[in-house]
Amino acid sequence: MNASPSAREGAETIDISPSVSSAQFLRAVLALGVGGFAIGTGEFVIMGLLPEVAKDIDVSIPQAGHVISAYALGVVIGAPVLAVLAAGWGRRALLIALMAVFAAGNFASAMAPGYLSLNLLRFATGLPHGTYFGVAALVAATLAPPGRRARAVGLVMLGLTGATLVGVPIAAWLGQFFGWRAAFVFVGVIALIAVVLVRRDVPDIAAAPGASPWRELGALKRKQVWFTLGIGAIGFGGMFAVFSYIKPTLIEVAGLPIGGVPLVLALFGLGMVMGNLVGARLADKSLMRTIGGLLVYAALVLAMFTFAAHNVVTAAINVFLIGTTVAIGPALQIRLMDVAGDAQTLAAALNHSAFNMANALGAWLGGVAIAAGLGWTSTGWVGALLALAGMGVFGWAVTSARAAARQPGTVAC
Repeated sequence: MNASPSAREGAETIDISPSVSSAQFLRAVLALGVGGFAIGTGEFVIMGLLPEVAKDIDVSIPQAGHVISAYALGVVIGAPVLAVLAAGWGRRALLIALMAVFAAGNFASAMAPGYLSLNLLRFATGLPHGTYFGVAALVAATLAPPGRRARAVGLVMLGLTGATLVGVPIAAWLGQFFGWRAAFVFVGVIALIAVVLVRRDVPDIAAAPGASPWRELGALKRKQVWFTLGIGAIGFGGMFAVFSYIKPTLIEVAGLPIGGVPLVLALFGLGMVMGNLVGARLADKSLMRTIGGLLVYAALVLAMFTFAAHNVVTAAINVFLIGTTVAIGPALQIRLMDVAGDAQTLAAALNHSAFNMANALGAWLGGVAIAAGLGWTSTGWVGALLALAGMGVFGWAVTSARAAARQPGTVAC
């Protein structure tokens, strides 16, 4: 499906920065990617340290999983609120402020005395997540050469996916040998480095002319914006249903020694990196076909986990494949920017609200299945069903867009 005229006009509103050289573009993307690396490490590392967290704060592992949902809820709420309130901010200043808050939240999380305080602090730490990635995606798309918007967004997201390959295993190792609190200190330090790099290397891009909270809220009037958010919030939840409980599943079902957990986490990260790069290229070629195809692929890979989890080798391979399902991220990010018209900031930020609703939903439903006695591997079926539900939303979106295109005087946006 091609972008509608209104979508193309909306995409053009972000082209507000002076031209930059290839070297400047790469430095800016690298700085933005380091921020994504910090956020990705902070978001995913807790999933590999749930047993340590549960023991320290004296709760069950499913209860410890609530800190994952608390962070995700912070992202869901923070992304639209901060994107609207900061609609008129300069992009660089906003990115610096958001990353500074994220750093402070992680340092505070490392000092949380118990279950309630840790959940509250993880909620607060998640608030800047979505807006940071949304604004970073807009900046990257603004600076990108023509026809390479998805790949530019993919490069920013490479920081997030690369975190699962490098940052999360390092933080998990720190958490296992020095306590889970050390992992959050590590994340806070990376976030401070990102602040310095963004200040130095990201151009000082002004907000779009006429940007205001009310104009940003206009994105919520667009049906296709809601459809795209629904695809991400539901269809992407399957990955989190499995990965949130990956450590106890690998140890209890596959018989993986605890020392092998960081290696499997690294395989997951490698899958995310490869999926992100391939998904961005596919999205630049055929956006809607990429989204639909990846939802089907995710359902198959997640269903396989139920069977693959009983053997260390097959489990490790399947975890790698589950990581590649993140390929849908750049495609959904560009789709939101295309259908949002002149409400670019809110739409871009809401993509990460949707992904973290998926995080919360997947972690919660996976925990429900485990607590109901269905076993650790039941998360695979939960994930597959969520991917299929996302496919249903996708089909609804396509049908609605085609119906709108057939109506005289309307455009399929």
